[in-house]
Amino acid sequence: MHTTTAFDGGAGCIAEARRRAARFLDRARTEHGLPVSARASDLTRLVVSELVTNAVKYAPGPVLMDLRIVGGLVEVAVWDSNPALPLAHAAEPGRVGRHGLEIVMSVVHGFEARREPVGKRITAAIALTDDDLGGSAGDPAR
Repeated sequence: MHTTTAFDGGAGCIAEARRRAARFLDRARTEHGLPVSARASDLTRLVVSELVTNAVKYAPGPVLMDLRIVGGLVEVAVWDSNPALPLAHAAEPGRVGRHGLEIVMSVVHGFEARREPVGKRITAAIALTDDDLGGSAGDPAR
């Protein structure tokens, strides 16, 4: 399964991206019979929200979101026009804001950030079932 959605980068695209991710996983479950845990659905919406929010906040113009089922994972890829790769900040409980990438890194199964000929693409993978959780992308063993 795979779907790609283009957003204009406007304020409503973050909520729409979450809705599209939820519908994608609902289709995976109902139409394709794939096991999708409630946790996977919640985490996917969270990751989509954080990645699309960052794209809207830091890059002018359109945003592309690809959702793909690969094995026991849902891959969320978000493209934007800014070639600067994101940096995860050290945990700082007193800091207000800029925790999005920290949150994403703590809940995903895999993470990749790469420059494209124009802009960048951030890809995060979330286990579809709680049995396949493994470690997070931030684990030293990964």
